[in-house]
Amino acid sequence: MAKIKPSKGAPYARILGVGGYRPTRVVPNEVILEKIDSSDEWIRSRSGIETRHWAGPEETVAAMSLEAAGKAIADAGITAERIGAVVVSTVSHFAQTPAVATEIADKLGTDKAAAFDISAGCAGFGYGLTLAKGMVVEGSAEYVLVIGVERLSDLTDLEDRATAFLFGDGAGAVVVGPSKEPAIGPTVWGSEGDKSGTIKQTVSWDRFFPNARLSAGLDTPADLPVDTEGNIKFPAITQEGQAVFRWAVFEMAKVAQQALDAAGITADELDVFIPHQANVRIIDSMVKTLKLPEHVMVARDIRTTGNTSAASIPLAMERLLATGEAKSGDTALVIGFGAGLVYAATVVTLP
Repeated sequence: MAKIKPSKGAPYARILGVGGYRPTRVVPNEVILEKIDSSDEWIRSRSGIETRHWAGPEETVAAMSLEAAGKAIADAGITAERIGAVVVSTVSHFAQTPAVATEIADKLGTDKAAAFDISAGCAGFGYGLTLAKGMVVEGSAEYVLVIGVERLSDLTDLEDRATAFLFGDGAGAVVVGPSKEPAIGPTVWGSEGDKSGTIKQTVSWDRFFPNARLSAGLDTPADLPVDTEGNIKFPAITQEGQAVFRWAVFEMAKVAQQALDAAGITADELDVFIPHQANVRIIDSMVKTLKLPEHVMVARDIRTTGNTSAASIPLAMERLLATGEAKSGDTALVIGFGAGLVYAATVVTLP
C-alpha cells in the first residue's frame, strides 16, 4: 500500500496585511428618512449609525475587492504573484457563476491562484480566515487573500423601517501567510439553522423566472412584494430585529468567551475587540457581558460605515490600525455573526 507524502506547510499562520475600501458616496440618515417614518435620533439610538457608504455604478463587488486587496497585499509586503488562493465572502455578487474570486485573482496578477466564493453572511470573514489558516498550515498555499465584500445597498428595501437604515457597502481584505508562532487562534464556529428565518431574503430569485413560476403553479406575480406605488420589488434582506438582537447579545457573548478560552487568553490580556458591526447596542452589550476592561479598544466603525456584513470586521480592523487606535502586534478578539444563523470567533495578532 502506497503512503501519501505529508504536506509541508508553515507551523502557524498569521495576518500579514490588511486593506479596506469604502465607496465615495456618504449617505446620512436624512436620505434614509425620505422613505421611512422614523428620525435621525431613533436611528442613532437604536443602531449607532450616523452615515453609511453606498457604491456607485463603477464600484462593483469586483472593483471594491480589487482596491481593498491591493492595499492588503502591499501592507503584507509581498507581490500578487505569491498569492496561492483567493477566498471571497459575499452575498451580493449576483452572478451565480463563475465566482467573482476568479476575476479578482486574474486582475490582481496572481499566478493562477485557487479562487472561490463563500456565502456565510456576516460571519463570512471568520469562515474565510479559518480556511486561509488551514491552507497555509497544510501547505496548499503560502499566502492566502481573504476578502469580505458587499454591495448591500442593492439588497436594501428602503421602505422597510426595520432594515432600511442598517446596510452599507464596502470591501475589506487581509493576507494570511506563514508564521513561526501562533497568531490565529482556534476558531469557534457553527450554525443554528432552526433560526434561519430571522434574517433572510424577502423572495427567492426563482419567483422571477417564468418557467419556475409555471412549474410551481404560479401564473401571476401576486406572490411578489410590491412598493407603495404597486411596482414589484427587487429581492431584499429582511430580519426579525428583536429576535436577532436577543440571539446576538446572549448567545454570541458565549461564543466570544469560548474563543478566548480556546486561545488561552483572558479578557484582561486582550488589546482590541473587533465584533461584527451589526448594531452598537449589541457591541456594547457584549462588552459588558464579557467584562472587558477599559484598556481594550472596541471597534465601533458602524457609526460611519453601517453594517457591511462580511466586510465589516476587516474594514473595522483596517480603520483601527490606520488611526493608531490599535497597533501591530496587538491581541484582538474578532467575532462575526448573522444570517443562517451562523457565527465564527477567534483571537488574532494584528498585522
